[in-house]
Amino acid sequence: MSRELKKVLYLEDDPHISEIAMMSLQDIAGLDVLHCSAGKEAIAAFEDFGPDILLFDVMLPDMDGVETLAGVRALENGTKTPVVFMTAKAQTHEQQQYLDLGALSVIVKPFDAFTLGDQLRSLWQSKRA
Repeated sequence: MSRELKKVLYLEDDPHISEIAMMSLQDIAGLDVLHCSAGKEAIAAFEDFGPDILLFDVMLPDMDGVETLAGVRALENGTKTPVVFMTAKAQTHEQQQYLDLGALSVIVKPFDAFTLGDQLRSLWQSKRA
């Protein structure tokens, strides 16, 4: 039996969205979540935190989610951790760009706070199967 999803490295700069997502992931889903509001912060925290999955917003002011993922992938232990992108850009070709980068999925904002944790667990398990 595969290991359960426990640790999420979450990158989001909007305080309102991050507050809802944190309640969803921690309080509802019971996950251990490290929230970062900037790409450089997420890269710096990656190795010490050791997440099972990355949940990255796409649009950020300094370093976007794609650039942050590249920074994580450059780390010694950063090549295997699956990523899910979150974005308000719902057009198919934009989502396909993130899938082409190796994302497990793209979650479109606004997301369902009651099912976000279950959605991540399902995606993580599908990667491990």
